[in-house]
Parts: sequence; C-alpha cells; structure tokens
Amino acid sequence: MARPTSPSPRFAYKGDRLKPLRAFCQTARLGSVSRAAEALYVSQPAVTLQLQALERDMGVKLLERSGRRLVMTREGEALYELARPLVEGLDGIDGAFRERMRGMDGGELNVAAGTSTILYLLPTIVERFKREHPDVRLALHNVTGAGGLDLLRSDAVDMAVGSMLDVPADLDYAPVYRFEPMLITPPDHPLASKPELALEDLSPYGLILPPQRLTTYRMVDLVFQRARVPYTVALEVGGWEIIKQYVAMGLGISIVTAICLTESDRERLAARSLAGYFPDRSYGVVVRKGKYLSPQARAFSELIKPDLFVRGDYYDTGPSER
Repeated sequence: MARPTSPSPRFAYKGDRLKPLRAFCQTARLGSVSRAAEALYVSQPAVTLQLQALERDMGVKLLERSGRRLVMTREGEALYELARPLVEGLDGIDGAFRERMRGMDGGELNVAAGTSTILYLLPTIVERFKREHPDVRLALHNVTGAGGLDLLRSDAVDMAVGSMLDVPADLDYAPVYRFEPMLITPPDHPLASKPELALEDLSPYGLILPPQRLTTYRMVDLVFQRARVPYTVALEVGGWEIIKQYVAMGLGISIVTAICLTESDRERLAARSLAGYFPDRSYGVVVRKGKYLSPQARAFSELIKPDLFVRGDYYDTGPSER
C-alpha cells in the first residue's frame, strides 16, 4: 500500500506584507513612530497598527523603547537586515526600471566628498565617468564628516567618497586607496636632511594642523600622547593647500597625507614618510547598508580603483625609521 504523501504546507494569505515591513524599516531607521509616519505620509496610528500586526505575525517583539527612541531588539535587528533590501528594492523598482530601459545615457548622480577627495582623488575618475556617460548629471557635494553622512542617510546623495576611521553600523565602507602619512617642511629645514627621523625630532618645531574637530588633528594628538612625546601647534588652519603654502613660507612644519602631495610641491617642500609612527589613511566608497544603487552610482563606484588614479609617487628626501 502506498504511503500517503505529506500535504503541501499552507500559508495564510497576507493582504499586503510590504506595508508592515515598510513601517518597521522606517521606524527602526528613524527611531520614532511619528517620524516614520511623516516619512510614509500616513498617520501614527496606522504605523502603530502595522508594527503590532508584524510582531503578531512574527511571534516576537521587534522594537523596544530606550529613552525617547525606539530601538530594535535582537530579533528586530535580524528582521531589519533581511527586510530592508527587499523594501528598498521594491520601493525603487519604478526608478530602476526606467533607468534600465533608457540605459546609462541619462539620470543624475549625487556624490558627497570632502575638499581633499574632490581635489586630489576624484579628478581622473570624474573625467572618465563624464567621458563614458556624458548625459548623466553629476553633482559633487563638498561636505566632510558628519555632514556627508547626514546627506547619505537622508538619501540626498547616492554615495560618499572619502576617508573613514570609525564606520557606523548603518553604513558600509569599502576602502580602495591607502596613503602614507608624511612630514612636510621647507627644503632647507633641519629635518629635511636628517639621516634618521624620530618622533622626538619634531618636538622643537611648531606644527601647522587642521582644526581640532577633524580626524587629522585627533590622530596626530593621539600618536604623540601615546608615545609621551611633547608637541606644539603653531597654527590651526583648514585645507591641505593652505597648510602646504604656510609650511613653504616657513611658518611651521606639518603632518599630511600623501594624497595631497603633487609634482608641483617638489620645489617648495621637502617630504618625509612618517609611516613608522602614524597609520596610513584609507579612502574609499561609503553607502547606506541595503541601499539600492542606481546604474549610474554602480558605474561611478566601479571607476574608483587604484589603476585609474594617476599621480606621482610621494617623495622622500632621506631615510626614516620604519
């Protein structure tokens, strides 16, 4: 006698699974039912009902209150990781379909980047992108740090390009380039021709550094503090080009990233590697986790690779301790 076959599993029909998942993802991202309701253009009670229905459906608690914010439980984080790409993919399907139909010959691309990235890293990449995709409207937003990440989180830009030390949990950072830390001085400075360079050798000379709120200043301070080596700051000023100009004028010395040193600096500056004391700085692409990247954004990110970055090697006037 033949064994009875197991019946196929039956699932209750869901009128619209997307609505509660969308309400959950927005609430988890924004930390507030009211802000999620504003983002979705629905009422707060509607979002609350969707969240309650989703928790009943899943059989677990997904959100809990922490102070004035709603935060995800462990189960909520697991569902968010699965649901966010699905929700954003479906929400973006109309635009993605239109872009797919018209190919890469139109649309727009918004990229956030700091001055150094725009000035030293992106010119070759932008030039090739515009040559290959002349009809794409490209906008470079000159912002750094938290400002660029705020634009990224609000979807005002498609991606950010730059350097990151600490990567927030909601972002993905893919480092592509690495640049050495360099000491720059006037060509006739005593440190320019010193056979071996130690961190203590920098103590007698005033440093020209970016403002304290920026990563470079904090990194320099951390290295000197950990090594218990005293240092003085002669001047705080923003922008690598300004710092290089003031160093060339003899107003102090500085510690910069090799990305900012060009062939035109050879005559006015001496540069020495400080890789034995300071970490390299990485530069790469930052995107929101789970965000759908348009064909334009994917094409631009694919161009950000070392073989397209053409520049002279950093120069060193003498040996340094490694």
